[in-house]
Amino acid sequence: MNYLYGILAGAIGLIYAGVLAYKIKKIKVESEKVREISGYIHEGAMAFLNKEYRILAIFVVVVALVIGFSPLGWVQAGCFILGSFISALTGNLGMRIATIANARTAEAAKSSLFTGLKVAFSSGSVMGLSVTGLSLVAIGILYALIKDPNVIYSFGFGASSVALFARVGGGIYTKAADVGADLVGKVEAGIPEDDPRNPATIADNVGDNVGDVAGMGADLFESYSDSLIAAMALGAAATYLLGDSATILPLLIAGLGVFASLVGNVVINMRKNGAIHNILNSGIWTAALIVAIFSFFLVKYTVGNIGIYWSIIAGLISGIVIGLATEFYTSEKNKPARGIAEASKTGPATNIIAGFALGLMSTVIPVLAVCAAIWVAYAQGGIYGIAIAAVGMLATLGITLATDTYGPVADNAAGIAEMSGLGNEARQRAEELDAVGNTTAAIGKGFAIGSAALTALVLLITYGHVVNLNSVDVLDPKVLIGLFIGALLPAVFSALTMKSVGISAQEMVNEVRRQFKEIAGIMEGTAKPEYAKCVAISTASALKHMVVPGVLAVLSPLLVGLILGKAPLAGMLVGSTITGFLLAVIMANAGGAWDNAKKYIEAGNLGGKGSDVHKATVVGDTVGDPFKDTSGPSLNILIKLMAIVAIVIAPLL
Repeated sequence: MNYLYGILAGAIGLIYAGVLAYKIKKIKVESEKVREISGYIHEGAMAFLNKEYRILAIFVVVVALVIGFSPLGWVQAGCFILGSFISALTGNLGMRIATIANARTAEAAKSSLFTGLKVAFSSGSVMGLSVTGLSLVAIGILYALIKDPNVIYSFGFGASSVALFARVGGGIYTKAADVGADLVGKVEAGIPEDDPRNPATIADNVGDNVGDVAGMGADLFESYSDSLIAAMALGAAATYLLGDSATILPLLIAGLGVFASLVGNVVINMRKNGAIHNILNSGIWTAALIVAIFSFFLVKYTVGNIGIYWSIIAGLISGIVIGLATEFYTSEKNKPARGIAEASKTGPATNIIAGFALGLMSTVIPVLAVCAAIWVAYAQGGIYGIAIAAVGMLATLGITLATDTYGPVADNAAGIAEMSGLGNEARQRAEELDAVGNTTAAIGKGFAIGSAALTALVLLITYGHVVNLNSVDVLDPKVLIGLFIGALLPAVFSALTMKSVGISAQEMVNEVRRQFKEIAGIMEGTAKPEYAKCVAISTASALKHMVVPGVLAVLSPLLVGLILGKAPLAGMLVGSTITGFLLAVIMANAGGAWDNAKKYIEAGNLGGKGSDVHKATVVGDTVGDPFKDTSGPSLNILIKLMAIVAIVIAPLL
C-alpha cells in the first residue's frame, strides 16, 4: 500500500496548482487594451489546440481499436486512451493558465519587477505541478488496479504519441509565425519586435504558448511517465533481490520530488530582492537538495540497498550538469554566445558557421554526463539502478518545468506591454523577465534532452528484458540494418520538421508582405493589421505538416520488428537513441546561442539594433528557431516513442 503515498503526493501537487491558478485568475487587469490583446492570444491558442485535438482524437481511436482487437487486449487499449487523454489535458491546462497569466504579468510589471516574476513563475508552477501530479495519480491508480507495470506501458505509449504531435505541431506553428514576423518585420520593415503594426505578432505570441508551454508540458509529461513505468517494471523483475518495495520505490521518489518542488516554490515566492536568475536557481537547488537528502531514507527503509541511493544521486547530478552546460553555451553572458555575436561582424554566413560549430562542440558535456550517470548507476544498482537514475533526474520536474514554462509567459507579457502601450518601465521589466526566461528555457531544453536520452536508454533495456534479449550481435547483417535505419530516422524526422517550418514560414512572409503593401496606414499606425489571417496560416500549416512525422515514429519500430525481428529492432533503437540525442543537443544549443547572440547585440553591443551586425544575428536566429523549438525538442519524444512502441508490440514479435 506504500504506492498510496505517491498518489497522495501527486494529489497535493494538483491541489496546490489549482490554488495558484485561482489566485492568478483573480488578479484584475485594468487596461482594456491589455485585455483585448491577451484575448486575441488566448483565442488563437485555444483554436489551435481544439483543431489539433480533433485530429488527435481520430488517431487515438484508431490505434486503440487496433490494440484492443490485437492479442494485446482491451486493458492495454484503455491504458493507451488514458495516457493520450492526460497528455492532452496537461497541455490544455498549461495553455489556459499561460494565456491568462501573460496579461496579469504585464499588469504586475507596472508595480515592480518581483511582482511580475511571481505571477509569471506561479503560472509555470501550475504547469510543472499539473504534469507531475497527474502522472503520479494516474500511474499510481493504474498500478493499484492492474498490479502489473508492464501493462501500463500502453499508458506511456498514449502519452508519447500525443506529446509528439503536440511538439511537432506546436513547433511548426510557433516558428512559422516567428520567422515571418522577424524576416519581414525586423529585417525588411525595420520595426521593433512585438510592434502592433506587424501582422504576424499575435500569431508569434500564440506560438510561444502552443510550442513552449503545451508542447513542452506534453513532452516532459511523457518523459516523467515513461521513466516511472520503466523503473516500476524493472523493479518488479528485481523483487527477488530487492524485495517488493522495488516496484513502488519510483513512485515514492517521484512523490518526494513533488514535495521538494513545493518547498522550492515557497522559497522563490519568499524572495523579495536579488537577481532574477539567482532567485529561480534558489528554488531549484533547494528542491534538488531535499531530494538528495531524503531519498537516502526512502531507499534505506524500502529496498535497503544504499547503492540504489547513489543511482538516484547520479541521475540528479547529471541533470544539473547538463542544465549548467546548456546555460554556459547559450547564455549571452558567456563567451560561446558572445563569440557568435563577434563572428556576425562579417555577416550572416560566419554567424551561422560559428553557431553550428558551437552546437557540435556542446555535445561533449551532456554525453559525458549521461555516460557517467549510466556507469555509476549500473555499478551501484545494476539495470534497475539505471532506471532509478532516470527517475532521480526527473524527480524535481515540478519546479524545473516551472522555471522553463515561466519564460513564454514573460515573453508574452513583454509583447503585450509593447502593443498596449503600458509604458517604458513596464516594458523594460517584462523584457528583463523575458531575458532570464530565455536562458531558463534553454536550460529546460537541455534538461529535457538529457532526461530523454536516459529514459530512452531505460526503455531500450526494458525492451531487451521483455523479449529475453540479453545481448545483440552487431555483426549480424539484420542488426546492422536495424542500426542504420535507427540512425537514419532522426535525420529524416528533422528534415521533415525543418522543411515544414520553411514552407509555413514562406506562407507567413508572403502574407505579412501583402498586408504591408495592400493595407494603407499600417506603418503609420492608423490602420489595424489582419492578425487573424496570420493565425489561420500558422494553424492550418502546423496541423497539415505534423501528421507524417508522427505516423513515421509509430510505424517504424512496428515494421522493423515484424519484418526483421526483435534483435534488429533493438539495433534500431540503439541507432535512433544515439543520433537522436546528439542531433537534439546540437540543435537546441546552437539555436539558443544564435538567439542570445542576437539579444546581446540588441542590448547595445557591437552596433546595437539596426546595425549590419544585428541584421546578421537576426538571420542566424531565424535559422536557429526551428532548430531549438521544432526539430530539436521533437527528437526527444521520437527516441522515447519508438522505444515504448517496441515494448508494447513485444508480445507480437
